[in-house]
Amino acid sequence: MPTLYFAEGIPYFIVNVISVTMFKRLGMSNGDLAMYTSLLYLPWVIKPLWSPFVDVIRTKRWWILLMQALCTAGFAGLALSVSPDAFGLQLVIFYVIAFASATHDIAADGFYMLALEQKQQAAFVGIRSTFYRIASVFGQGVIVVLAGVLEERLGAIPRAWSITLLACAVLFALVTLWHWRFLPATEGDSPVKPANDGKQANDGKQVNDGTQSARIFREFGRAWVTFFQKTGVWLAIIFMLLYRLPEAFSVKMLTPFLLDPAEAGGLGLSTAQSGLVYGTVGVIALTVGGILGGLYAARMGLRRSMWPMSMALALPCAVYLFLAATQPSALWVIYLCVAVDQFGYGFGFTAYMLYMMQFSEGEFKTSHYAICTAFMALSMMIPGLFAGWMQERLGYVGFFIVVMVCCLATVFVTFFARRRCSS
Repeated sequence: MPTLYFAEGIPYFIVNVISVTMFKRLGMSNGDLAMYTSLLYLPWVIKPLWSPFVDVIRTKRWWILLMQALCTAGFAGLALSVSPDAFGLQLVIFYVIAFASATHDIAADGFYMLALEQKQQAAFVGIRSTFYRIASVFGQGVIVVLAGVLEERLGAIPRAWSITLLACAVLFALVTLWHWRFLPATEGDSPVKPANDGKQANDGKQVNDGTQSARIFREFGRAWVTFFQKTGVWLAIIFMLLYRLPEAFSVKMLTPFLLDPAEAGGLGLSTAQSGLVYGTVGVIALTVGGILGGLYAARMGLRRSMWPMSMALALPCAVYLFLAATQPSALWVIYLCVAVDQFGYGFGFTAYMLYMMQFSEGEFKTSHYAICTAFMALSMMIPGLFAGWMQERLGYVGFFIVVMVCCLATVFVTFFARRRCSS
């Protein structure tokens, strides 16, 4: 389980975080960078649409190994295609990795529930979360720092990123081989087979009136229909789309902001420094905030927690306005500001997750939660499409003022959603 969820995290962070840094270092404009990398969220938005196929075709273990092998090939393909003149090819490969990663998520979560008994699932939930966070530190921190160090030593940005991605491919190949050897073939992990309704033809042979796969698709359709029949569904959808609006606008611009020179309104950090500040200090603060947020919500309940958590998620965005206006040269100031923002985001995001869990309760709890996560990914994708162009026209100070105005959306949807919380 530790290596499985480490493997689940790495492709996600390479696709959605590393792509931003790499394209920025290769010279892509902020407008194009934000739009194209935001579209990479698409596989996670629509993954509920093909999740039944993972049940119907082959085993979860087979899907896990196949998707890991595909990600390995994708990393190798990226390593061979790194060039300022090959953005189109790189985007295609990133999409292949993104679809493989989203499918891997489906298979890994299904395997987790099949391979472990209920008590074991509860025991391992902390471990899977921990190793996913380790993947976050590795993906957003270690990989970026490695690329930055190679940039400085080699003096050639494309070559540095090519070597870095090749190292990722080798690492993921080893992880795939490890799982091929040690990931167990569990008894319950089997593809859906045709159901037999007991009828017989004239020759005495069994006749299949229907199949289990057909039932899966019928239940899949029912899951979507019943989701939109839930009380307060449109309020829930608006909440899921707007609660994180400040972060959704800012997240694609934070790395460019760290990397852009002072004359362009940025902080002028090196690639390695940006990996340290956002990928390590930031992720650690995010993790601590998430843990404390969970403890706070468990003690106070979701309804009482929503106001302080929404404020914790929205208001710390002001640190980026401060950084853009003052452009401090002291690294400790930048580290502190990023830590404050990420801690607040980790604390505030807890309310978002708990709200989705509470809204998903019912007959199709798992399916409804998957649909909620699709809206979660959509909430990040849509604002990101326009964030780069907005920043190019307003500058970083103007852009972060707009981000602060977006905090009003967080407050607005929290006011109405809180009234419907059961506890």
